[in-house]
Order: sequence, then structure tokens, then C-alpha cells
Amino acid sequence: MNLGIKEKISYGLGAVGKDMVYMLSASYVLYYFQDVLGVNAVAMGIILMAARVFDAFNDPIMGIIVAKTKTRWGKFRPWLMIGTITNAVVLFLMFACPPEMNAKGLVAYAAVTYILWGVTYTMMDIPYWSMIPAFTKSGKERENLSTLGRSCAGVGSALVTIFTVMIVNLIGKSIAGADATARQVEIAGFKWFALIIAVLFIIFITITCVNIKEKATVDMDSPSVGQMFKALITNDQAMTIVLAIVLINSSVYITSNLVIYFFKYDFGGEGWKGSYTLFNMFGGAVQILSMMIFYPLLRKFASNIKVFYICLASAMTGYAVLFAITFTGMGNVFVLFIPGFFIFAANGVLQVLTTVFLANTVDYGDIKNNRRDESVIFSMQTFVVKLASGVAALIAAICLQLNNLKSASADEADQLYDFSKDVAASSKLGLRMTMTIIPIIGLIIAVIVFKKKFILTEEKMNEITEELKSRSM
Repeated sequence: MNLGIKEKISYGLGAVGKDMVYMLSASYVLYYFQDVLGVNAVAMGIILMAARVFDAFNDPIMGIIVAKTKTRWGKFRPWLMIGTITNAVVLFLMFACPPEMNAKGLVAYAAVTYILWGVTYTMMDIPYWSMIPAFTKSGKERENLSTLGRSCAGVGSALVTIFTVMIVNLIGKSIAGADATARQVEIAGFKWFALIIAVLFIIFITITCVNIKEKATVDMDSPSVGQMFKALITNDQAMTIVLAIVLINSSVYITSNLVIYFFKYDFGGEGWKGSYTLFNMFGGAVQILSMMIFYPLLRKFASNIKVFYICLASAMTGYAVLFAITFTGMGNVFVLFIPGFFIFAANGVLQVLTTVFLANTVDYGDIKNNRRDESVIFSMQTFVVKLASGVAALIAAICLQLNNLKSASADEADQLYDFSKDVAASSKLGLRMTMTIIPIIGLIIAVIVFKKKFILTEEKMNEITEELKSRSM
């Protein structure tokens, strides 16, 4: 029997909930601990990088645990609920840090809660995506549900990216009171906003578990870290794409980690939160449109490789324009939409392209090594994305430390304080260069690596496809 509307909606809601949680942590934990609570930026950078690398190695382990699970409710749903409930609790605790702790206490609290958050998130994320074959038929139904899940995950991420700062401000004001300082407002706002997201997360995943039933027993192929690296070593094209993903994602994540600091300390103004929200709203819309419309449109006129180069050039152009605009006064947020369009559109298309290229390396590996490594290769994609986010967080944290970007006067400032007035011109320049020049360098290296090593053109893939067909006859 085919999947019904109720099952599809239930699965999609789970994706919305889990990526709301993921984006709140990924985008705001550095800002919360470093800028709001005053934790040393480098210490936070090391914590975030170490936790993400540990989490990346933890993924295969969790896959093995889920694969060996046997219960009356199946192997996936028990871990989905256990992971969700524990992750929701840890999320709330992470954003409910007692502000009166001393410096060492804050660092320890941040380290413990963030590492626990990563472990518990993996507990539910692995079974969420791995359970698809257990309740779908192969082919179109499975592909459509995977697409639905990814799209709903994008919605969850966009909602948190766009509205967090404004909602935190509104909640914080209502709880902390009209006379509260900016710091007090953010402390209260983040705590109770995290609770709201945590509760929604539990509700959405509960709906998923109640309405999704495992209809078949499936064997999970959970590659070890050793298998991942062995597959890369023997597949030079997979290695090339993995390096490109690390370089591209690190470049993008550096900017995404620092953009809130840019609006607060450089763009400035008493209404910086509104400008930041508007910019994120525009960026989210452009990124979604680029996946749905721009990529198919570009493919009508150019090959995937040409589209790849176009996108990298577009992103580098956007960063260069952004860097130039920062010296013009930046009185209107709409001016930032110009470079933002080039960067967000490129990022959306690049997410699609790197997945397509990675899939092509599976066929290439089949021809070269007589072995198909789908699960290994795509597990490596998750690994390197997490690795890139850790590297980017560390670079962003070093930038914050070197440029002394934190709310030094937050306790004395009122809620509409213009923090940019307290930042030296040299610090603003350091921030601008880190979030624009360093990403450009990373993208240039990605172009060089890709151009020198990647050989899977459309003509080459046609040859590989024909050879695989002939083998199967």
C-alpha cells in the first residue's frame, strides 16, 4: 500500500522539528556563550570544533547501534524518541546556562552541554533518515519522501534562521521587564525560546513516531570510519569532491557564523536586529529559489561542471562586493541584498551540485574498483560537512577574539543600544576581512582543486553508464 497524506505530513513535521533544533544550535550557540555570556571566544571555538569532529566520528557508531536494535516497535522509532527527548532537554539546558558562573564554570558548562547535544542529536538523526526504506517501497515513493524530508528540513532551518533574534528579543523583554539591559533580555529570551523549540521538537517527532509504522525489516549498512577513508583513498574523484565540499562549506560557514556580529557591531544602529532578520529572510528565500528554479534553469544552458564554476564565481563576486560595500556607510540593509543574492543563490545551487557529483563518483568507483560504495561515500558527506562546520567555528572564534568583539558594555546598555559605536575601525576591518576575504581564498582553492583533479564530465559519465550497462547484460 502506498504512503498516505498523513504519513507524509507526519514524516515532514519530524524534519521541520529536528532542523529547527539543529539550526538554533548551529547558528546561535557561539553567539550565546561568547557574546551574551562572555565566554572566551577561542575557548568556544575549540569546544565547537572538537565537538563537531567527535560527532562526525560518532555517526557510524550510532549507525551500528541502531542496526543491532530489535524491539516490538522496530529498530528506528525507539532511538528516534529517546534521542529526541534527551536532545530537547539538553538543548534547553544549553541555553539556560546560569549567567552568574565564573569564567571556568561557563567554559565547562558550554563544553559539556554542547558535546551532549551533539551526541543526543546523532541518536535521533541517524534513525530518522535511515528508517525510510523500512516504510516505503523502492523507487519513486522512496525518492519523493527523501525529497520531502529534505525540503521540510530546509523549512525548519529557515524559520529559526529568520526569526530567532526578533522572537528572542520579544520574549526577553516580556520576561526580563522594560528596564532590563540588553544582556538580561537576551539571556531570558534565549532560555525560553529554546524551551519552545524543544517542546515543538518533541511534539513533531512524536507525531512522526505515532503515524509512521515500519512495514519491513531492513538491513542498515553502517560503514566504519576506516571504511570511509579506504573508499576515498581508492576513489580519487570522491576525494576531489570531498575536498571541494570541505573548502566550500568552510567558506560559507565562516560567513554564517559571523553575520550576526557584522550586523550588531559593524552595520550597527539601534534597529540592527530588524535589519538582520530582513537580510536572513531575503537570503533564505533566494537559497530555496536557487535550488528549485535557478539550478534547473542554468542546466538548460550549461553542463553541471560549468554551472559549478558559475556558482563559485558568483559567490566570490558576492563576497568581493560585500567587502566593498562595507566601506560606503551601509545606511540601508537593502544595499546588502545585492551581494547577498550572489552568495545565497550560489550556495543553494552548490548544495545540489556537490550531491550530484558525489553520486557520480559511486559509478566511477564501480568502474575503477569493481565496488559500489554508496553508503560509504554518502556517510563521508555527513562527516566532512560536520568537519567543515567545526573548522569554520574555530576560525570565526579566533576572529572574534583577535578583534575583541563582544558586548563589553551590555550590562550598562539599554535594549536599543548601538553597539557599533564601541567598536574600533580596525576591529570592523578584521571582521569584514574574515567573513569575505578568507571565504574567497577558500573558494579559489576549491576551484583549483576541482579543475585540476575532477574528470567526471557529462561525456565521461555517459561512457561509464554505457560500460556499467554492458556489464549487467
